[in-house]
Amino acid sequence: MSLLPILEYPHSRLRKVAAPVAGDRFADPAFQRLLDDMFQTMYEAPGIGLAATQIDTHERFLVIDVTESRDQPLVFVNPTIREASKDLRVHTEGCLSIPGVFADVTRADGIVVEALDRHGKPFELSVDGLLATCVQHEIDHLDGKLFIDYLSPLKRDRALKKLEKLRKDRD
Repeated sequence: MSLLPILEYPHSRLRKVAAPVAGDRFADPAFQRLLDDMFQTMYEAPGIGLAATQIDTHERFLVIDVTESRDQPLVFVNPTIREASKDLRVHTEGCLSIPGVFADVTRADGIVVEALDRHGKPFELSVDGLLATCVQHEIDHLDGKLFIDYLSPLKRDRALKKLEKLRKDRD
């Protein structure tokens, strides 16, 4: 396994809408390695989710593991949110593509998501709380959206100024 480079804001390819994964992709050993590399990259970052778009691969798949023990890896290929609760939840979100910046985002507290697993087998999950937030956040990446897009102009400006300062301090 190897670590993959993560695109950072404002990279234009973060706004590219991902294409569906073709059925023959699941049997490709390179695809399976890529999923493993995504998990390793996510864990090392450290993060709880990583969409293919963030590693400059514009296909609809993502990996997630919201557990502290890092022992419940989930793969979602061609994910679709079938239902979203009317109950909303505010969660402080961050993003590996916008490192060091966090903001409160309001999303559906519960969702039903349909997807294919890493071997192409269909599944449906009903999730809530942090996992629901993470799934919605990562699917947004596949649609070319970032969590800062949900912020008011003032809060987005503050977040981006913070990112600029963090980068300046890092360099």
